[in-house]
Amino acid sequence: MESIYLDHAATTPVHPQVTEAMIPVLQETFGNPSSVHTFGRKARKQLDDARHTAAESIQAKDKEIVFTSGGTESDNLAIIGAAIANQHKGRHIITSKIEHHATLHAVEHLESLGFEVSYLPVYNDGRVKSEDVHSLLREDTILVTIMMVNNETGVVQPIRELSEAVKDHQAYFHSDVVQAYGLISIDVRELPVDLLTVSSHKINGPKGVGFLYVREGTNLNSQHYGGEQERKRRAGTENLPAIVGFQKAVQLADEFRSSRITEYAHYKQLFLETLEKENVDFKINGSVDHQVETIVNLSFPGMNVETLLTNFDLSGLAASSGSACTAGSVEPSHVLSAMYGGNDPRTINSIRFSFGMANTEANVVAAAKRISQIIERLS
Repeated sequence: MESIYLDHAATTPVHPQVTEAMIPVLQETFGNPSSVHTFGRKARKQLDDARHTAAESIQAKDKEIVFTSGGTESDNLAIIGAAIANQHKGRHIITSKIEHHATLHAVEHLESLGFEVSYLPVYNDGRVKSEDVHSLLREDTILVTIMMVNNETGVVQPIRELSEAVKDHQAYFHSDVVQAYGLISIDVRELPVDLLTVSSHKINGPKGVGFLYVREGTNLNSQHYGGEQERKRRAGTENLPAIVGFQKAVQLADEFRSSRITEYAHYKQLFLETLEKENVDFKINGSVDHQVETIVNLSFPGMNVETLLTNFDLSGLAASSGSACTAGSVEPSHVLSAMYGGNDPRTINSIRFSFGMANTEANVVAAAKRISQIIERLS
């Protein structure tokens, strides 16, 4: 039985061209980019080229890109780094209840240090509202952090309106764009954000690398202590093979964005249509009108998420109950709890399916049919 991967929101297969780009770096470019000799300068040139590619992808300046180990580190550097650096202006932070745990746990840490955190309400469509940001803003607010696309539902937040609400305030605006990058065009010249989190392994790049965009002039404390790499914002020798692989993934994402969006949207529609043809009882969680093409979160009435995922896995089907960081947990989804209330059945009967490079029309249809058989057997 063919194994079918429908969990691209957790991580994506590495593109063959990304692997090819990394091999010569592993074999030949072993110099430290901070060294001044020939070997170091060669490594520095590749690092600078990769930084330029990353900056160009969001219309930023090269010096505004800080390479990190991925989304979690970027979120931590943005949130904790900005809070600590600007606490003399205030100690109030605004976020939402549906953020990734890399954000939620970072602000919880800040709360333990005496910062105050206000949580935006989230509505049934899975979105937050700019008027709620206005209502929570205070003179001592120093940071607002709201993700662009939710990793469990795929719902797109109104980041332009949200960031505009903070534009004339002292607070910095940070957005985790991990699930949006490569799908939604981002231009920081137009979008009033100060900090953006990006991860490589969500766009068919290697794991363990990402970047943080830090708008020029943003006051940010480093969270690493050591050398002066990344303009003193992130100490430690850069992971050059991964960064070059990430660079190739960014180039491919930019080049094929339109065709990928069309392809993945087709897979999602085909998946849902097949479930309907198979008479599967399901409901889509969150706004259908504000959702990325790669993710859909489905509630299966009368089912249990743990039982479903176990049976899916036994049938060779990979999906998720939400964030990969809590995939081993059977606790109700914090995202769906925020949307519908903690006692709503959807918090324990919903599955996230996400589409990408590992999919074909045939395996998407086959997956939907397997799901139909499993649900019929469990009913």
